[in-house]
Amino acid sequence: MKEDVFYGKGMAHVKKDYPDIYDSVVELNKAAYTGKALDYKTQKLIALAITAANSDDRAMKKQMMSAMREFDATRDEIVDVLRVVLLTSGMPPFTKAMRILYELTE
Repeated sequence: MKEDVFYGKGMAHVKKDYPDIYDSVVELNKAAYTGKALDYKTQKLIALAITAANSDDRAMKKQMMSAMREFDATRDEIVDVLRVVLLTSGMPPFTKAMRILYELTE
């Protein structure tokens, strides 16, 4: 199951100096990742697609690493996600995500 891990560099400061905001983010994370209708792996792959579509290198890398570590997501599963990114967001986010995926898996 997921852990309360937030990859934004600023979250450590928020946790320390503004625990009320941090606690709210933790609760929002729990509300978003319920696993009620979609299992958590599927939700994680959706999050990966969103970060890839946004061309956010750092977030893509973290989402891919998390999917592979937590769920043993395969390269082929991630490529299936990235195929949808290609269709919906175009070539630049797709090729950037493929580069990151291959950096992680080779």
